[in-house]
Amino acid sequence: MAVYQLNEECSFPDPHYGEPDGLLAVGGDLTIDRLILAYSNGIFPWPNEEDMLMWFCPLKRFVIFPNEIHISHSMRTFLNKTSYKISFNRAFEEVIYNCSEMRKGETWIFDNIKSAYIELHNQGFAVSVEVWDDEQLVGGLYGVNLGKSFFGESMFSKVPNASKLALIGLAEFMEENGGIIIDCQMETPHLKSMGGRYIDYDEYISLIRE
Repeated sequence: MAVYQLNEECSFPDPHYGEPDGLLAVGGDLTIDRLILAYSNGIFPWPNEEDMLMWFCPLKRFVIFPNEIHISHSMRTFLNKTSYKISFNRAFEEVIYNCSEMRKGETWIFDNIKSAYIELHNQGFAVSVEVWDDEQLVGGLYGVNLGKSFFGESMFSKVPNASKLALIGLAEFMEENGGIIIDCQMETPHLKSMGGRYIDYDEYISLIRE
């Protein structure tokens, strides 16, 4: 296995040649063209503490299919009672800021990541979902949207269930509008409890390319 050093050319190696943990390449940049090419092939960036870009593409993909979103009995009860409201793309910069702030000390959302994804949002490729208590932002998530696919990047909650509500809102919106897959990037108990499961890369990429 080899980890490739990227240069100024906007290209990536075949993901099948990456490391077992999914590490595929290092270096490169966060231009819109490179990011779109990356996500189109299931590749995502992850800066380390030295600010070097690392690019990952695991061959086992943890995903949620919108029509398989799992809503527990307790969550359904919460949905029926809550006064929280959901919006899309109303406060992208606030969402990415909160995702970074809620993970101080362990965040990968450095200033260059914020700038790159804000620009992706300005160009129509990055999306946020917000959860509001009146006019107060209490939770949300953001990611990249290409075609019928959503590539989740991060989420946050300031109150119980807010990030779950954002994810449910996203899944329901996608199901109603022809969306087919939410890429979770990494397994967490939170995402697994909501219907996340693994599929092989070849199945994954065929869905992305629809």
